[in-house]
Amino acid sequence: MLSQHPSRLDRKISGLNDRWRFPRESYLGDLLGLSQYSRATGVDISDELKIIDRLHIPQLQKILTGSIKRKPSQDTLADVTLDCLGFKWELHQPQLFHSGTLTKLYISALSQKHTDPLKELEKLLIADLPKEQPKKSPVKKILISLKINDPLVTKNAFATALKSLYSNETILHIEDVLGVLASAHILQFTSLFKRCVSLMKDGISPCTIQPYYTAACKYNEELLVTACEKWLEMNLVPLIGKQIHLRTIPQELLQKVLKSQRLFTFNEFELLKTTLYWVYLQLNLKLQAIPIYETVLAFFGSFPKKCSFLERELGQKFLPVFQCLRLHGITNSKDLENIKHINFFPETWIVRILANHYHALESGGDMFQVRDLSTQGIRFGLLINQENKIYSEMIGIYGFFFEIKGIKHGNCSYSFSMQRIKYSEMNLPAAVYERSPVSLRPERLMKYEIRAQSLVDGNWEEFSTNMLTQKFGLIKSNNKSHSLKIETVGNPIFVTFVFIFPIS
Repeated sequence: MLSQHPSRLDRKISGLNDRWRFPRESYLGDLLGLSQYSRATGVDISDELKIIDRLHIPQLQKILTGSIKRKPSQDTLADVTLDCLGFKWELHQPQLFHSGTLTKLYISALSQKHTDPLKELEKLLIADLPKEQPKKSPVKKILISLKINDPLVTKNAFATALKSLYSNETILHIEDVLGVLASAHILQFTSLFKRCVSLMKDGISPCTIQPYYTAACKYNEELLVTACEKWLEMNLVPLIGKQIHLRTIPQELLQKVLKSQRLFTFNEFELLKTTLYWVYLQLNLKLQAIPIYETVLAFFGSFPKKCSFLERELGQKFLPVFQCLRLHGITNSKDLENIKHINFFPETWIVRILANHYHALESGGDMFQVRDLSTQGIRFGLLINQENKIYSEMIGIYGFFFEIKGIKHGNCSYSFSMQRIKYSEMNLPAAVYERSPVSLRPERLMKYEIRAQSLVDGNWEEFSTNMLTQKFGLIKSNNKSHSLKIETVGNPIFVTFVFIFPIS
C-alpha cells in the first residue's frame, strides 16, 4: 500500500526582497515583510496591525529593542512626547519599545497619523543598519497619551521608570520603590518590575510589610507575597509583635500566618498575647506606642460580663483569628486565670480547654484531643544569634520538665536538642515549677520535631529532624532527644521544638 504524503507547505512571497512566510502564519511583528506585503498585494494592513497589537506585542518589542541598540546621543532630539500625569515627557523611539504599554500607544498613534504606519516603522529599522546613520530621526515627532489612576504612581517614581528605559543601572531608592513598581506594572516594563520586586524582598521590615504585601497582592506578584508571608512567620512574635506596626497587618495575612506550620513563637501563650495586642490596636487607632500587657487585659476586662468579647458584635469579626491558635498549648495556671478573668473567649472554649487539661493530668500527660503533630503540636522556640554559644530554656507541661537547648560549635555550626529533667534538679526556674504538678512516671512517650530556619542571601534555609517518636526517661541513656545539626551563616536562627504526648 502506498503511503499517503503529508499536505504540501506552500509559501507566499512578500515584496521585492523575496521575504516569505507560510500562509497560515501571521507576521509576528515582521514589520518589513508586513509593509512590503501590504503594498504588493493591496491588502489593508489595519487588520494585521490589530493582530500584532493584540497578540504579539512582546515579540514586537523583542524585534525592535533587539534591532536598535544605540542609546541616543546628547544632541539627538526626542521624537516622541508622552502626555502623562499632567506633564510632557520627551522620549526617543528606540527606548520606549522596552515598555509594552508605550509600544502599543506608539503603534496606535502611528496608525492614526500615517496612512502607512508600518512604512514608518520600516524606516526606523532601516535607519539603524550600520551602513546608514542618519543624523535625524526618520520618523516625525509623535504625541502619545497615557492616563494613570493608580495612587501609588508619583511624578518622581514615574520619572525613574522612564529613566530606566534608557539604562538598566538607574538607581532605585527604597522610598520610591512602591511607586516605581506601580509605574513598571502600568508601563508593562518587565525588567524594571523584577528589579523592584527584588529590592522589596530584601527591604521587608515592620514598617514596610503591610504596603509591600498589599502591592504584591494588587499586582499579582506571587514571589513578593510569599516573601512577605515567610518574613512575618518568623518575625510576628519576636519583632513586630512588640511594635506599633503590628496594627497594620491585614487580618487575612495574619490568619494565613497563624495557620502556617512554619510560624515561629517562643510558646503558645506569647502568640496569644500578640494576637490580643493586634485586636487592641485595631480598636484603638489613635495610639502611637504599644502599651504594656496589663493595659490590654484591663481594656478587654472592662466590657460587661454578660457575654464574652468574641461573642459581641464588636468582636465577632476577630473570631477567625483566634480559631487559628493552639490554645490547648497554654497550660500555665496563672496564664489560664488571666484568660478567664478578661472574659475574652466564649465560656465553652474555656471549659473545653480546662477539661482537656484535667483529662491529660489524670491520664499521666496523654493528650487525647491532640492527634496531628504538624497542626496541633505544642510549640516552644529559641532565637539564636551570634551573641552567645549556648541557649537554653526550661519548660514544663503536665508534670514533665524538659530543657530545650541550642549550642554554637563554630562560626556556622549549630546543634539543637531537648532533654528531660528531673524535678529535683535545683536549676529549674520558679516560673516552670511554681504551682505545677509533678509526674512520677519514669517514662513519657513523645512525638516531636525540631526545626530551624534562617535567612541567607534573601532565601530561607530550612532544617528539620522530621517527626520522631521516642520514650523519654530520667536516666542518661534515654533522657535526650535526637540532635538537629546544621550549618548556616544566617543570623538569627529561628528554632522551634514542637511536640505532643500521644496516648501511651
